[in-house]
This record gives sequence, structure tokens and C-alpha cells, in this order.
Amino acid sequence: MGGLVAIRCHHCMTAVIPVPRFEHFYRYDELTRLLQDYAAALPGLLQLESIGQSHEGREIWLVTVTNKVTGPAEDKPALWVDGNIHAAELTASSACLYFLHQLATGADDPRLRHLLDTRAIYICPRLNPDGAELALADRPRHIRSGTRPYPYDEPHVDGLTMEDIDGDGRMLFMRIPDPHGGYKKHPDEPRLMVPREPGEFGGSYYRLMPEGLIKNWDGLQIKVNKDLEGLDFNRNFPGFWRQEFEQVGAGPYPTSEPEVRAMVDFIVRHPNIGAAVSFHTHSGVILRPMCAESDDAMIPEDLWMYKRLSELGTQLTGYPAVSIYHDFRYHPKEVTTGAQDWVYEHLGALFWTIEIWGPNKEAGVETEKWTSWYRDHPVEDDLKLLKWSDEQCDGKAHVDWYPFNHPQLGMVELGGWDRMNYWRNPPPHLREREVARFPGWLTQIALSLPRLEVLRTEVRALGGDTWRVRFAVANAGYLPSHVSKRAIERKTVRGTVFRIHLPPGVGLLSGKEREEGPHLEGHAPKTSLQAFLPNREVTADRAVVEWIVHGARGTAIALSATADRAGTVRTEVTLD
Repeated sequence: MGGLVAIRCHHCMTAVIPVPRFEHFYRYDELTRLLQDYAAALPGLLQLESIGQSHEGREIWLVTVTNKVTGPAEDKPALWVDGNIHAAELTASSACLYFLHQLATGADDPRLRHLLDTRAIYICPRLNPDGAELALADRPRHIRSGTRPYPYDEPHVDGLTMEDIDGDGRMLFMRIPDPHGGYKKHPDEPRLMVPREPGEFGGSYYRLMPEGLIKNWDGLQIKVNKDLEGLDFNRNFPGFWRQEFEQVGAGPYPTSEPEVRAMVDFIVRHPNIGAAVSFHTHSGVILRPMCAESDDAMIPEDLWMYKRLSELGTQLTGYPAVSIYHDFRYHPKEVTTGAQDWVYEHLGALFWTIEIWGPNKEAGVETEKWTSWYRDHPVEDDLKLLKWSDEQCDGKAHVDWYPFNHPQLGMVELGGWDRMNYWRNPPPHLREREVARFPGWLTQIALSLPRLEVLRTEVRALGGDTWRVRFAVANAGYLPSHVSKRAIERKTVRGTVFRIHLPPGVGLLSGKEREEGPHLEGHAPKTSLQAFLPNREVTADRAVVEWIVHGARGTAIALSATADRAGTVRTEVTLD
């Protein structure tokens, strides 16, 4: 599992906590023990809970990280971080663990101390425990998401099913000599298979297909079966959800899958979540909303803020930040719907997807759009990648072809790219380096969230045991209390809600026990022409309410104020 280390924690002298092996992908039982060890070692900082169960009954673990001495998590503005919603995207889980470890060991870092004193972080390291367990099995399969059969539960009756047929823990490719094949060996590098040229004839050609077994083969035709488990959890969210005939993998209805529903339910029940980040692999890019709409359709102020915070992400991680709609579509005529950007689309909280790891960039291949690179790229790029495999990965990223006696096809060769361990995920020796890019930016996002503070309280005697009570609060954060204009448009946040908690013997003469005040601006500069004009709302970050009460001198009265995404503050005044 890794080692143990003694640290000075936020609220006690020392604690002994685990040190994860970031080059290692944890199976479910290992991951559970690791998270339990963290929570046991740092009870004043970490809380472990299950937010639901997967299709196969595994707990979906969530770690809440905040300094409990300074208040409960639900009273603080919060950042949500998740990973591994897709089965084989295991580095996403490692990125969550790395951030968790930085928070757990950050007592000597003033930024992290301030973060955990004033904010809460919700970390779900593995949203899809069933799919990840299958990807990590001794005989792995690499499905898209969960293990529930969909859209039909009948097994395949014919065709090639992708699987690890020689039991080496990898799923590679098969190549078979065939004069009608579409591939040939590169003339200078015979390990590399390249497409046959238009009109080319007279050479030695091959058919390429995934490693797997064939059921009911007629000796002529081979079709590659889709996975029996055809769900894509990142198409099952409510935002712009479409049925299967329009969006493959969407599921029968929004949040039909327990893993997706667990995330949606938790976020909806925690309005203090003002921003969220989901880790995926691969491409080496930060993706921002929208998925299904262009930038022109976005609220301009929200788009400007997205671009500003995304650029910070580029500066701190080295990853470019792009629009999903404009720069990360798999087909120019198609859009992705039902994705996790539901967090912004429905709720108006900020949301990003981080696609960890770009093998092409690692090999020195330059490309503007990773999705179009898959469709077409020069063979020189493949040669660079092969050179990278040889020199940086001990030849393991691209496996040299070797003979195998296939049960249906006879002698074939297995080899080619090991997509699981070197494409979908970085090789083991680069995993920690890659996930170490992100804590700085995640911290800056969390510290940018709005944060409610008590500005002032006043009690003034009006005579005859009558008193005027004033309560003023301010937003000390960068972002406004509503975070985005989308949230106001969708009516998912209220203005600042003030409450006076009257003890027995105190009556309210003027005002209401619960008063809804305005939304509060943050200290972010205006991103429009208004920045150059006189600002007539110079104190738009503040709000004040007053009550007239009747009560005996010396009586204590509790006051509170809540701004959904800026947290809750509580104080007390004495009638004196």
C-alpha cells in the first residue's frame, strides 16, 4: 500500500498517516483500507463516508476535508473533486489521492492551512468502483463505464469479443497476414503497422483487430462486438440528456445509474459546492463548458470568468484549457450531452474536466486538436511515439509482435500499443509527475470561492427594553456569492439569508425572523467596459439587516447569515 509518515497536522502535534504509492493503481479493497487509514489518522481533518453503492454493491467513498475546529464542512464554501468515472481511466483516481495527500500533510503550508480553515473539499476518488475493478482484474477488460449490461442483457452469440486471451494482463492487437488487409509493415520500422496507400497492390498486407476470442466464426467474416456493458456514465447526467438513439451510452433515463445518482444527489444536497473538477484521461488538456452549446450561447460574464480561471489552470499545470464544444468534439457534426458539466448547466456552479496525460506530447508530437489527431496524422508521429516507447518505456508502450496460437484463427501475432498502461494512463514511472500538476490550481479555485464573513454587529437601546439590532456581513471571496449568473438564471441560489434566533422572553417588533438580502459581489475585477467607468456599487460585497426587538437587558440573541455558496456565519449579541 505504501509507507507511513509522521506529520504535524492542523489541530494536533503529530499524526501517522499512510503514504500512497502513486505509481500503483489501487484495487477496491486496497483503496478502501487506504481511505480508512487516512480518516482514522486525522479525525479532526478528514471524514470518510459512502454516498451510495455501485451496481455490484460496492461503496462509493467520499472524503470530506476541512479543519473541523473552525466549523463544519456544510457551513463553508466547498470544492468537489472526483475521478475514475470511466473504468480504465485509473490515473484519475491517483490524482484525487495525490490532492488528498497534499491536503493531509499541508499543515506547514499557509495557503493550505487557510484553505482548510475556511473551505471544505469533497473528494470522491473513484465514482465507478465496478468498472475500475474490472480494468484491474487479473484478466482485465476495458469497458467504458459500469458493469451493468446495457441496452440488452443477452450475451453475444457471434463475433469477436475483446479480452486478454493469453493471460498476460494486457489487451493488445492481433495481426494476421491477408492480401486484402488494410495495413502493412513500415518499410524502415517493421514493428510499426501503417495504412496501405490508396491503390496500392503487390505487397504483403495484414488485417489488424483487437485481441479477443471469436464466437460462431464462419471462417470468413469477423465483426468486433460492442461491449455488452454499453453504458457511459458521463452521458447519464441530467444536463441536455438525450436517449440512446441520439447519445450512445446515455442510459434509459437521467441518473438511472446509481453511481451517477450518488454524485448528483450529493451535490444537490450540498449547495455550498461552488465549483467542481472531474479527473479523466487522456489528452493532457483542461476542458470547460459547454458540451452542447457554443461560447456565443453562454452568459458573457460567466464565459469571461471561465476563461480567466482556466488560464490560471494552464499557467499552473502546463495543460491547455479549451472549450469542449469548440475544441474537443469527436465528430464536427456531433455534440456530447448528458455529461458532468450538468454542474454548471443546471446548477450554475463552475465545472471543469481535466483529461490527464498526453502521450503524443510526451513523444514530441505537436497537435492542435487531440481528437482530430486520432482521425488522421502523419506516420512520422507514430515513429516518434515508437522511439518514445523504446527510450522512455523500455519498449513496453508498443509491444513487439509475438506468435500466439489462437483457438479460432490459428497462428496469429499479438502486439502493438498497450493502450491501458501507456495511452489511457501514463506509464508507472510518470504517474506521480503527472498528477502532481494539479493541487496548486485546485487550491486556487477553492480559495477563489465566495466566503461570508461577519462584518459588524450593533445593539442600540431605544428605551423601555426596546432595542435595535443590526447585523452586517461581507463576501471576502473572489467570486460573487452566487458564483455565476447561470445560477441566478436557473434560480438555484438565493441571496444572503439572515436569521435572528429569538430566545424565550424576546419579541420581534420590526423585521422578520428570516430576511432574504442581496447576492454579494466578490473582489474579482469587472470584465467589461464597466471596469473603466465609475463603479456606483463600491460596497456591493456587503449586506446589512436590522430588527427591533423587545427584551430584558443582558439577554443574548443568536444571529446567523447564509449565502448558499459562500457558507454560513453565526454570531451572538447581548441586549446591553
